[in-house]
Amino acid sequence: MPSHTAPAPSRASCAPASATDEAGFGVYLHWPFCASKCPYCDFNSHVRAGGIDEERFLAAYQAELRHWASRTRGRTVASIFFGGGTPSLLSPATVGRLLEGIAALWPIDEQVEVTLEANPSSVEAGRFAGYRAAGVNRVSLGVQSLDDGELRVLGRLHTVAEAVAAIALTRRTFPRYSFDLIYARPGQTREAWGAELAAALRLAEGHLSLYQLTIEAGTPFAALQALGKLVVPDEALAADCYEITQEATAKAGLPAYEISNHAAPGQECRHNLIYWRYGEYAGVGAGAHGRLIDRHGRHATSTERQPERWLAAVEAHGHGMVEDTLLTGGEQADEALLMGLRLSEGVDLDRLARLAGVTLAPQAIDRLRARGLLEPGIGGRIRASRTGRLLLNAIVVELARAWRAA
Repeated sequence: MPSHTAPAPSRASCAPASATDEAGFGVYLHWPFCASKCPYCDFNSHVRAGGIDEERFLAAYQAELRHWASRTRGRTVASIFFGGGTPSLLSPATVGRLLEGIAALWPIDEQVEVTLEANPSSVEAGRFAGYRAAGVNRVSLGVQSLDDGELRVLGRLHTVAEAVAAIALTRRTFPRYSFDLIYARPGQTREAWGAELAAALRLAEGHLSLYQLTIEAGTPFAALQALGKLVVPDEALAADCYEITQEATAKAGLPAYEISNHAAPGQECRHNLIYWRYGEYAGVGAGAHGRLIDRHGRHATSTERQPERWLAAVEAHGHGMVEDTLLTGGEQADEALLMGLRLSEGVDLDRLARLAGVTLAPQAIDRLRARGLLEPGIGGRIRASRTGRLLLNAIVVELARAWRAA
């Protein structure tokens, strides 16, 4: 059983890291509760039929924020993200108090992005107006499908009509919004996905997240698949759906800026760009992960996943952290490549060398380019090709082998 006090860093970094980084700094707050658990979901989310002591959890979030602020002095917050779980189950007053707490602990960028994830079934006008008044300026809606039958299969509690109404309310209330859809679902055809995507693009404004369904171990969908009761599209059909997605979104003016995310220029999710550009972020709440830089190097952090144990740990120690690992240069390079190659802009090799002390062998890059998996980007970057984006793990493994052998 891990200790609730921060363990000593377990590995030495191969390269020093600066205390600040051009990719920016964000604060992620994980609200781990949902009204129900979707059968495909492996996120750290929990259902509590007996209710939740929101005030007690609020105090714990405030305490853990103070802990992270003590480790990240000198940072300016560029982005705040309420994820989950279903953070739209939080009261607007609690969201407001958390935002006030963050502003009291760090300088806040004038253009700060404050995103809150919401489910259409938890949307109502007064609550959304309250979030906007509290300081939320971007909402991400978990729509997942625009077909009522498919929503039931996915375990969603809302209908298509409720989703459309929620999108309209979000558009009226917030300066920016996005919504998610899942494709390559059981029984889905190319034609059905094309029609559903066309309907989504008529509702979208600036940003759309489109994810291929993956069957995650330990979920009800995985159990059904093992029994032969759930059949997902084969790789060829899934790849075709991906191509349909790329072509339709680009034509609509929302090209992919990341494998699963599409936006008009300037409407990209700033918080997720911090992740993909390998910036710094403090992870607050049960099961939250973070990446922080100090004079020793870059740390990977995570907190206790079980909400009540996290709560008890914070009340006892001021934080619920169970991992605080100092990453080696190689580990940083692997992470930076895996995240950065998801982006259409690709990876800045000079920055990678500064961050991790790793220089990629030109021969390895040339081999991957010859196979059509990598291509040159702007300003000396490398980026995954359209084909390569589907094979990122293999690309990173091959690059890692090359620099480790050098």
